[in-house]
Amino acid sequence: MAVNIKPLGDRVLVEPLEEEEVHEGGIIIPDTAKEKPQRAKVVALGTGKKDDEGKKIPFDVKVGDTVLTSKYGGTEIKYEGKDYKVLNASDILAVFK
Repeated sequence: MAVNIKPLGDRVLVEPLEEEEVHEGGIIIPDTAKEKPQRAKVVALGTGKKDDEGKKIPFDVKVGDTVLTSKYGGTEIKYEGKDYKVLNASDILAVFK
């Protein structure tokens, strides 16, 4: 599904992926006590960053990649009822294979 949001510069738009929760003993953890998800799916890439010579630096990720993001990096937004995050490319720590 295409999102009508285009990040600028070296920013990346991601959709946080909820972690699967398995609780032994039927313990229910309220949403306020849950950790922020660090796994996310890349939805859109920005226009890119340029080096000192004006050459465009390619992104290390592509649309559709599942990534590990820094826990508190980026800006959370809500668009058409879904949660997204706009991150700097440097806030992406790893790509899941």
